[in-house]
Amino acid sequence: MSDIKLLVVDDSALMRKHLVNLFQAEGGFEIRTCRTGLEALQELPRFQPDVVTLDINMPEMDGLTALSHIMVKHPCPVIMVSSLTEKGAMATFEALSMGAVDYICKPGGTISLSIETIHKELIAKVRTAARSKIRKSRGLAERIRQQNRMQDGIERQKPAVRPCRATAGVVVIGVSTGGPRTLEEILPRLPADFPWPVVVAQHMPANFTGPFSNRMGALCTMPVHEVTKPTPIEPGTIYIGRGGADVILGKRGTGISAVIQPENPNYLWHPSVELLARSALDHFPADQIVGVMLTGMGYDGADAMAEIRKRGGKTIAESEETAVVFGMPAELINRGGATVTAPCDQIAKHLLNWLR
Repeated sequence: MSDIKLLVVDDSALMRKHLVNLFQAEGGFEIRTCRTGLEALQELPRFQPDVVTLDINMPEMDGLTALSHIMVKHPCPVIMVSSLTEKGAMATFEALSMGAVDYICKPGGTISLSIETIHKELIAKVRTAARSKIRKSRGLAERIRQQNRMQDGIERQKPAVRPCRATAGVVVIGVSTGGPRTLEEILPRLPADFPWPVVVAQHMPANFTGPFSNRMGALCTMPVHEVTKPTPIEPGTIYIGRGGADVILGKRGTGISAVIQPENPNYLWHPSVELLARSALDHFPADQIVGVMLTGMGYDGADAMAEIRKRGGKTIAESEETAVVFGMPAELINRGGATVTAPCDQIAKHLLNWLR
């Protein structure tokens, strides 16, 4: 197997040095470095990398500008290197909507300690990105943003606040690598009167789920909430589990709530899709559950969603043609757990057909 050709783009000489040392010690990588986005654009046609790691904050040309040129002139898998700040999160989501495959967060502290903290995750993400699919179309989310810009900053009308309503069933969504952009293709297509609540387990750091929920709230007609405390779930509402924890469904009073609990060490990924789907089976008949498995590496949630289908519920696996990483949907399909397999732009239509 040939080495992965990796282009590291970062204005910090020390960061570039540490990253090169990390990948060289791992083996299986051919590495070149650039200190600016402009240098990267010149190096791309010569080196033709399999993966680019791209710092967001750089002089001369920032990471987002460089990414926009890369996606047009030399499309290839890009991993954004982001800070753990809210500003860094918002820039990261914009990069993902522009075509970046994934991101890695730089912890605080000295560069050497930061690299040591993230090195296993970074290696895994670069290897996964080398096998991932590039989506060139920006799809529905970009069209919505363009419409919003044309409204001269006028906030789109949201549904009036509704009284608390009981829910007959629940949609649970599991997603990882490539998830933010994929969710932007699906959730804005659901109408404000969608009959069931939607609960999302997206593998994401704690500092990112709040800004991501706000971003989705600006795109969707359904209200979107980050789950940070026990929250009764209601029809026509989207709930995104807080990162750095697990989100499950639990009985609270006379209804069902989305509840946050500490990461369960028996599960590899968080928020855990497996735990969320299992908790749905604990509180709803299977025929009142729809499980949706989207892009991501690994197998998180595949067993529980296969159980949902086995007991009479419905499930959707994102098809390989649109999945950035086909791991999680493929695991569900391989277990015989997918009622249907569909590209991401058709998933909302399946949900509406089933629930209406």
